[in-house]
Amino acid sequence: MNLASSTTPRTPRPTVELEVVATERLGTQLVRVHLGGAGFADFEDRPETDKYVKLQFLSDDEVPRPVTRTYTVRSVDHEAGTLALDFVVHGDEGIAGPWAAAAAPGDRLRLLGPGGGYRPDPAADWHLLVGDLSAVPAIAAALESLPELAVGAVIVEADSPEAVIDLPAPDGVSVRWIVDAEHDVAALADGVRAVDWLDGQVQVFAHGERESMKALRPVLYEERGLSRAQVSLSGYWARGRTEDRFQAEKREPIGRIDPVD
Repeated sequence: MNLASSTTPRTPRPTVELEVVATERLGTQLVRVHLGGAGFADFEDRPETDKYVKLQFLSDDEVPRPVTRTYTVRSVDHEAGTLALDFVVHGDEGIAGPWAAAAAPGDRLRLLGPGGGYRPDPAADWHLLVGDLSAVPAIAAALESLPELAVGAVIVEADSPEAVIDLPAPDGVSVRWIVDAEHDVAALADGVRAVDWLDGQVQVFAHGERESMKALRPVLYEERGLSRAQVSLSGYWARGRTEDRFQAEKREPIGRIDPVD
């Protein structure tokens, strides 16, 4: 069985300018920002559950700052004309997190996209979803898309109990949070090793901190013998790196998340 974890190459998408409609706190480290306004009519939605956009934050004179940040779209409400983005916030660190923490109705930003590559494959016998807080929007969207009788497992890493949030899932899908304040790069890999491996074909979504994703490679490809077609494995960020440096390193050996052949 060939399980599809990616779609056809993405075509360029327009730049859309949206405004903040509302914000809400999810646990201690996630802020959800709801965006809408007249620009929503130009937003071209995609079917993937990990669809992502590149954000340009505007200065006071409406000029985009010379940086972009990539975020997963948590949900799209076509009836309300809004979309939601979840931001991981670590105090004043970075650009996107502080912006989200201070965002108020009427604030504006521009986004390019969306792109996307994964959604749960109905041909899979079961699903394994793995990540940290940065992957929660995509994991939550995937869980919402699963049929009522779906089976599988979710493993999510957080650095404190206060960061844990509810992740509704079908009855047959277990959800386990690993609280790891020390950020052990093997924490998620060890969590996957402990999963009760089910019969049949599994489809895996594993996204998060780069080194943690690298630690998953031998578990998925060597110990479990999965094919690349069954797995969506990607680094969303790298500990100790700015977003710009992380993106630049994707072209270097340190930035590769490819499985070991």
